[in-house]
Amino acid sequence: MILFAVQRIMLTMTESTTTEKALIDQFLVSIRELPDVHAASNGVEFATAVGDRLDARIHLTVAGKSIILLVEVKKSVYPRDVRQVLWQFKALRQPPQANEQPLLVAESLSPGAKELLRNERVGYYDSGGSLFLPASGAYVYIDKPPPRTLEKSVRSLFSGRRAQVLHALLVRHQDWFGVTEVAERAQVAPSTASDVLSQLDRFDWLVSRGQGPRKERHLREPGALLDAWAKELAALRAPAPCRYYVPGLKSDTLIERLGQVLDAHQVGYAVSFEAAAQRYAPFLSGISQTRTRLLPGVGADAAIAELDARVVSEGANLAVIEVKSAGDLLFRQKIGGIWLASPIQVYLDLLRSEGRAKEMAEHLRREKIGF
Repeated sequence: MILFAVQRIMLTMTESTTTEKALIDQFLVSIRELPDVHAASNGVEFATAVGDRLDARIHLTVAGKSIILLVEVKKSVYPRDVRQVLWQFKALRQPPQANEQPLLVAESLSPGAKELLRNERVGYYDSGGSLFLPASGAYVYIDKPPPRTLEKSVRSLFSGRRAQVLHALLVRHQDWFGVTEVAERAQVAPSTASDVLSQLDRFDWLVSRGQGPRKERHLREPGALLDAWAKELAALRAPAPCRYYVPGLKSDTLIERLGQVLDAHQVGYAVSFEAAAQRYAPFLSGISQTRTRLLPGVGADAAIAELDARVVSEGANLAVIEVKSAGDLLFRQKIGGIWLASPIQVYLDLLRSEGRAKEMAEHLRREKIGF
């Protein structure tokens, strides 16, 4: 059993070393493509023992000037990981040498991690091709889209049940909470809530107190989280609504009638976009269309029929976005007898809309959301 365990440890170490060398080789290919940069193969010193404090040293010549890169290799790096890396580089450079430049090479670096490293003038390179080298006498900055591994991981954080956890955190951003509490609030399994919180920890958006089952967290960067969510949604195609024209009703009376009919048929819904924003924080002089999220079903069909709503391609005054589950209607608020999507959801919807919707979104954020 002990021999088997040792073999597994050695195998893991070998795989890790292979990955590190592959990433460094990829970096060397990129750096050699730059003008006036020379990196000879014999100028690369890989770590040869487990106790080595660096993964490699790379001797470069940039525009005739010698630079030694002190290289640390990581798999995925988020803002929380950067603090440890910075401390490690600081400890290594005592006393600092003018021709030494710390460099973090990683499979993926989050945007926040890159920003922190740039602020501290620590170089970095990731497998997507992003490169920052602030060496004395040589400054290189190449920013490319994140590697697909990071992009996929981040996208999953802002979709499905994981997004429900984010929604729960943002609507109660002043609170301290445990995993079970936020899971109940978001209507997800505790394991899902725990996974999301762990990832937010890595982005350094949470603070924590306590240990074990009593550990609590607090969202200290709600604005950063909301910005990241909005940025992620901007890259995705907005859901296509079904457009209707409801005759005989002006915009101000349509929303009232809509709420009455949907409630009568016990249909889950939440009015969003401009019509909801106008009720939370008035901004426009008039709203020409009511857009609502709605749970499809027999009751919804009956309600649409009772409204005498007709499907149209132009001139719609009612737009319906069908949602997959009640989780998509979480944190709605009943105001004036109408169920409105939460201000967070309305804000995100407006950012993906047209016309003056983005101006309205920023007004709503200032007046109602507050971060």
